[in-house]
Amino acid sequence: MKKLFIALLLTSVCFLTSCTRRVGTSTDILPENKSVSSTIITTVTTAEVKRTTVSAVTEKKDSAVTTAATTDISEKEIPDEVYFETYDSVEVYDEVPLSEFITDTNVTLLEPDKKIGTKKLGRKGVKVRFEYEGEEYEGKLGFDVIDTTAPVALNMGWNPYARLNEPFNLDSIVGYADNCDRSPELTYSGEVDTSEIGNYPISVTVTDDSGNSTSWDMNVLVVSEIPAPEDNNPRVNFTDFVDYYCYENVSYGIDVSAWQTNVDYKKVKEQGCEFVIMRMGYYYGEIVMDDYYMQNMVNASAAGLDIGVYFYTTANTEDEAREQARWIVEQLDGRELDYPVAFDWEEWSRFQQYRMNVYDLNQIFEAFCDELEKHGYTGMLYSSKNFLNNFWTNRNNRPVWLAHYVDETDYEGQFAIWQASAYGRMDGIEGDVDMNIRVNDVPLF
Repeated sequence: MKKLFIALLLTSVCFLTSCTRRVGTSTDILPENKSVSSTIITTVTTAEVKRTTVSAVTEKKDSAVTTAATTDISEKEIPDEVYFETYDSVEVYDEVPLSEFITDTNVTLLEPDKKIGTKKLGRKGVKVRFEYEGEEYEGKLGFDVIDTTAPVALNMGWNPYARLNEPFNLDSIVGYADNCDRSPELTYSGEVDTSEIGNYPISVTVTDDSGNSTSWDMNVLVVSEIPAPEDNNPRVNFTDFVDYYCYENVSYGIDVSAWQTNVDYKKVKEQGCEFVIMRMGYYYGEIVMDDYYMQNMVNASAAGLDIGVYFYTTANTEDEAREQARWIVEQLDGRELDYPVAFDWEEWSRFQQYRMNVYDLNQIFEAFCDELEKHGYTGMLYSSKNFLNNFWTNRNNRPVWLAHYVDETDYEGQFAIWQASAYGRMDGIEGDVDMNIRVNDVPLF
């Protein structure tokens, strides 16, 4: 390909766009975007990428500071021969190093691993430090941050009921989220007449502010009374559970909360239970300790069971998640755990009410784990197969506690613990208890 050399324009900012190809998607955290208002860039489009020359970046100096005798690299005039070929657009939240964003150049990049900022949509710029013919320079390259990912339906109408003679509110019976837009638009076509009992088919659409949309069909049932959910799940004895899953190199355990009330851990252990993960607390606007946490911790430890804890949260900010992590650390008071602290976020039925996007909640999980690690503890992600596949990125590969209530899971990701049933029965516990399998080959810490 013949190289084109473009003269610098020194009088105006010129962003010439040509959407040709994007760099692949990831969801890692990126630094805040910087202003590009002083950038001087010219571009020429090729078949797949654009040819760009980059201007020197002149930083504003404090008038009280004496200018150094040597010339700052940001003030050097960049030779006309310098060129860059780059992608013209990048997906929002992508983590893209300069070495991938710049597909061809005749300079040596001094910071090839530097990430370009993609946390906000629109025209952006990135500073580039480079060496050309023995001299160092600094300039800026322009690009567009775009969003081509459609919203995801988290709850397509698990309980699609509307009450007779009450206004129909679709937003109260479905759940949805977008990778970028925190308030995507919900619409539907069809009619729901709540003045008459019946079955009303509608087509639902969720659209984000970039115009991407997801649609699905559902039936709304107008009823005089919303029926209570049926429970026809068969119960399984814990000893039968252990016999059925007689795998090599695994451990068997349960998880408990105030729902199990007074657990007799001596009896629990006698049936082959080796560990217990107990709810320490939960958060619905304020942190509350589980009513049976202290009792569970004392009695499970006395019975010789391995111990882990989990925290149920509805946090929708990183600050809330960090506060909760610190509270957990305070309650542990230096106690060593046999399992990581599990992060349990399950408010999927109406996710949109929390005004978050997919990226936000993944960052909240990372903040929770980061705060724990500052104090010597490790975090773990608890979630179902569906949301592990379609929502969570787990970018630091933290341990996963999989919830999947089937005879044999087909989840393809790595998991350290499998919660295989929520309908266990065993001596020493009144009512149901969750039953788990620990895969001992998968590291927890």
